[in-house]
Amino acid sequence: MPFWVPGTGTLPVTCGDLRSRAVRLLRQDMRQVDFGLRRFRLRSGPARKRLEDSGRAFLEGFNHSVDARNTDALGTALGSITEELRGFAVEGAGMGSALLDLLTWSHGRRMRELLEGPGADYPHLVHVGAGWAFGRLRLRPWLGLRAGDPLLHWLAWDGFGFYQGFFDSDRVVAGQRVERGLAPGQRAVRDQGLGRCLWFHECAEPEALGLRVVEFPPWRRADLWSGIGLAAVYAGGANQDELRALVEAAGDHRAHLAQGAAFACAARLRARTPLPEHCGTAALALTGVPAQTAADWTHTALLDLGPAPHREERYRQWRAGIRRLWADHHAFDPAGAPQPVEGSPTTDTETATPRFRRSR
Repeated sequence: MPFWVPGTGTLPVTCGDLRSRAVRLLRQDMRQVDFGLRRFRLRSGPARKRLEDSGRAFLEGFNHSVDARNTDALGTALGSITEELRGFAVEGAGMGSALLDLLTWSHGRRMRELLEGPGADYPHLVHVGAGWAFGRLRLRPWLGLRAGDPLLHWLAWDGFGFYQGFFDSDRVVAGQRVERGLAPGQRAVRDQGLGRCLWFHECAEPEALGLRVVEFPPWRRADLWSGIGLAAVYAGGANQDELRALVEAAGDHRAHLAQGAAFACAARLRARTPLPEHCGTAALALTGVPAQTAADWTHTALLDLGPAPHREERYRQWRAGIRRLWADHHAFDPAGAPQPVEGSPTTDTETATPRFRRSR
């Protein structure tokens, strides 16, 4: 039914007209992911195209989420995207769904429908995408959303950190800016997301990544390396020689690099699509085990925590448990022997590596 909008003359405006205008305002320009426009590192070889294609898939998923009139239409649109890039598209749809939920005060309805529908096999990516929405609105997760897994809610801070690094790189990457008042767990996962962004910012170049990370305070570096490991496996862009160089660059933070890689393996395998070749290669290089084994570490570490409230400490313990499993697996391998990890005084429990039962 048409209704009148004051100040627009005598023409009636329909709900369909308003929706079309809203869609036009929300739709994102694909040129935003161009590394030249973003002033990211430019290098020859396939890395730039792979990473830019990932970004375009993200924006395509976002645009589908604001275009689609219902969940079925969104599922059809996301299903048309190649399997290797579909996770990025679902992440973009997570941002779009969360953004619409926050703008319309729908209490997480769209995000819940995404998680129960076309995003059911991509829960990690949907929660990360929600964090982009908070970054876009300059809000801190999780105000206003009531959907999703309570433990995976922490991944919204990952998406929040990625968004800031991507769109405000001068202050957040070059200036190492971090928000005031963040709890240790919030800051840690936020920096993991920033580390993922650094993989794109430095176009998967190991030496540049190592130099970039050492610009940050020592207590932030471990979490940055965990994000780099996640992006290296999930997004790809590095060959075997570069992956070996990345492990060398991580140095004492190799356990965090492997922990992020394990999360990426779990997210990829959860999607139940063929594992891209670059994921298997990167998983083996960064964790020392096949992708399935690394993904199993994330499940085992979670089971070892037992039932408990999904508070900040639980998420930090989950990450630490994955690192312990990695360290235990390499306990008798001199090249993979765990090293002390430098950490913030507020995160000693996360970086400690006590003895753990052997992984079989």
